[in-house]
Amino acid sequence: MMNRSVFRTGTMAALLALALGVSACGSNDKDDKFAYVERPVEQLYEEATNAMNRKRYEEAIAYFDEVERQHPYSSWARRAMLMSAYIKYETNDYQAAIDDLDRFISIHPGNKDAPYAYYLKAMSYYERIRDVGRDQSITRQALDSLQEVVRRYPETEYARDARLKLDLTYDHIAGKEMDIGRWYLQRNQHVAAINRFNKVLEQYQTTSHAPEALHRMVEAYLEMGIVPEARRHAAILGYNYPGSDWYEDTYRLFQRYDLEMTDQVQRTAEAAQ
Repeated sequence: MMNRSVFRTGTMAALLALALGVSACGSNDKDDKFAYVERPVEQLYEEATNAMNRKRYEEAIAYFDEVERQHPYSSWARRAMLMSAYIKYETNDYQAAIDDLDRFISIHPGNKDAPYAYYLKAMSYYERIRDVGRDQSITRQALDSLQEVVRRYPETEYARDARLKLDLTYDHIAGKEMDIGRWYLQRNQHVAAINRFNKVLEQYQTTSHAPEALHRMVEAYLEMGIVPEARRHAAILGYNYPGSDWYEDTYRLFQRYDLEMTDQVQRTAEAAQ
């Protein structure tokens, strides 16, 4: 669903930086059972990164976990925790990645890699955003997490990317409100429909759904026979989106009801052109 190439380029650079300092020596005996023998942290970490580079992800995670188990108070353990979380993110095991990142944040809240941990957590929610016809709890969690990145680390590259992704997240939430509003409108539950469309206009007015929300408000008010409110929303639509398909649909809607949109609406629309 999402284009992840830009994110991957940046995040791989960050993760490769975590692996710096590991020498490129030969691999050890493949039959070595590291779980039963304490080994130097550098050796374990190298085995983990080698496995990751060969896309042997389960093996890589096992080695990174062993780094933590055998050397829990080392800087390598902190790196290993993030690397393990990233592999889980890359293999779409998003909830496991989130669990690892929450653990990292709780143990190392002031670490220099904390901004990245918050960002990767937000991305683990963002990649799971579903279509607007389904439950949007993940979308809202993505929204909260992206906002937290921006709030905590406003000057970082992570915040800059988070701001861009917030736009799509808001658009998804607004789309869900529109979906519910149309459902109410089709069943002649006009007040409930208006409440949904009005929520889009008040909270998500910068999204792509705003023009349709105005048109649906006009439609609902005309079906209820409340013509002044229909004309008022038509005027707002004409002022802000004079050349849009939704404004043309609104114009045809008034014709269908054999009503004039009034000169005020026309003048408002023309002034915006």
